Amino acid sequence: MKKDTFRPGEPCWIDCGTDLTKGPSFYADLFGWTIVGLGEEAGGYALAMLGDSQVAGFGTQQNPGTPHWSVYFRTDDVTKTSELVASSGGTVLMAPIEVMDAGHMAVFADPTGAAFSIWQPTEHVGFGEINAPGTYCWAELTTTDLDAAKRFYGNVFGFSTKASDEDTMAYVEFQLDGESVGGMMLAPEAAPDMPPCWGVYFAVEDTDATVAKAIALGGATMVAPMDIPPGRFAGCADSLGAVFNVIALATP
Repeated sequence: MKKDTFRPGEPCWIDCGTDLTKGPSFYADLFGWTIVGLGEEAGGYALAMLGDSQVAGFGTQQNPGTPHWSVYFRTDDVTKTSELVASSGGTVLMAPIEVMDAGHMAVFADPTGAAFSIWQPTEHVGFGEINAPGTYCWAELTTTDLDAAKRFYGNVFGFSTKASDEDTMAYVEFQLDGESVGGMMLAPEAAPDMPPCWGVYFAVEDTDATVAKAIALGGATMVAPMDIPPGRFAGCADSLGAVFNVIALATP
């Protein structure tokens, strides 16, 4: 689905902090992306294109450890949102900055430690396409405190929540005007030490085939393919360890 507008609070962009000489090529091979570097002026930042649509970004990894994907939420005012984050118990990890003529951004951690970013667009609005094979389709928070996260993101982005109980697993959807824009769950019992984080999902045509291809490219399976109400899902890691999810949506 082509996309060119985002409401405040809606996920509007994702990027991966990684080794730019290796990380982007994995996804180019996996999803058929074309990687377009923006040059030294942009610090080596690169855009992932699917056809004529911008679908993701890659930047130099800023912190030690495993490469990771970041989720950006749309805002009309980065300064006001930063103040809301601070007054709601979050932490400012990177104060608002101007990103050339593309827009303004800031990076935060919620009260449980999950990092996320915000984006106030100028020339770069965000995704050009979502929910199609090879593009972003969902953002999901894994947390240690559902109630604290509900309060925090409700204060910062105006999210309401919709709870469901599928297969005995408590799952919460973040909503804007009655439309679900992201999800939230407690850290799995099998991974009690998993730090709170935001994760990303990519739509695919065939989950099992995508997982097999990711492994062939040097990636790994974190969660084996399984059927869930929205479709057939799997958790993966790329060849450098960045975690992501794929899903063949039951209802595109």
